[in-house]
Parts: sequence; C-alpha cells; structure tokens
Amino acid sequence: MSTSVEAGRSGTLNTPSGGLPKLYFVRFGFAIVWAVLVALTASTLGPVSIALLVIYPLFDVVAAVVDFRTSGASGPRVLLYVNMALSLLTAVGVAVAAASGIPGVLRVWGAWAITAGLVQLFVAVRRYRLGGQWAMILSGGISTFAGTGFILMAAGPKASLTGLAGYATLGGIFFLISAIRLRQRASKVN
Repeated sequence: MSTSVEAGRSGTLNTPSGGLPKLYFVRFGFAIVWAVLVALTASTLGPVSIALLVIYPLFDVVAAVVDFRTSGASGPRVLLYVNMALSLLTAVGVAVAAASGIPGVLRVWGAWAITAGLVQLFVAVRRYRLGGQWAMILSGGISTFAGTGFILMAAGPKASLTGLAGYATLGGIFFLISAIRLRQRASKVN
C-alpha cells in the first residue's frame, strides 16, 4: 500500500480511524473474555470447553469477513479469503479432534496457529504503512512459534488446553496495541 488511506468499496475513503481499529478493539475484547472462559473450563474436554474451542476460529472467520468488507479493493483480499478458509477448517477440525481428546485438539489448534500466524504476518506487512502493524507482525510471528509449541505439547504426557488461554490473551493484547496505534495515527492525520 502506498498511502495510509484505503479506497472503500463504494468509492469512499476509509482511514485508519474507521473500521480496522474498531475491529481490533472487538477482537481484543473477545480474546480476553474467551481466554478467561477457557481458563475456567480447560481442565477437561466437556461440552462448554469444546463449544469455546469451536467458537474461537468461527469468530476469526467473522472478523475476516468484516475486515474483507471494510478493507476495500486495495486491501489484502486474497489473504483474507485464505484466513477465512483456514479458520473455518479449524472449527470443523477442532470439533472432530475433540472426540480423540486434548492432544488431537492441540495438534489442530497448533496447525491453525502456524498457518493463520503466517497469514496475519503477511497481511500486517502489506498494511504496514497504515501504522500500528508492528504489533500484528509480532503477533503473526509469535503465533507460528506458539503453534509449534502446541503440537509438541500434544505429544507430551501432560497435554493441556490452558496454554490456549495465554495464546488468546497475548493475541488480544497485540490487537489492542495495534488499534490504539491506528487511532493515534488517525488523530495526527486529522
């Protein structure tokens, strides 16, 4: 992107003070609430914890759809399509893997964290000139390492879902930082 302004679908201009910071604030709030609920239910795979594990990637699909609709023609549309597909497949994969236990869920979640982290990294690099994207770059990079950790944890004797709460919390904090930075940049432009 060559400027900090993106062309919207209707020909209007969307500045960083528009949809992206709002979406990032919502993603922060969701991640924190989700992390608390997972931390409270992560000791076993029951109906509530399974529902939470499926809801998280489904929320990611919804967030990618909102991002897609607000990013305009110059936005990272192909990458957002990839993210939607990965997250939808993950929701199904987690639901299926839950039948085999926590290690299966961690393997699916880990694969998603790696691939979605790479997509997030590429989207953030593409949006770098918008400002506030260094947090998204870090988040994408850390997600790939965390995903590897989840896969390795699945092979261990004490596989646990509690690490997913920390993963979501850290991701939420990165969304918050990016949202704040985008708002600050927008206020300087205006």
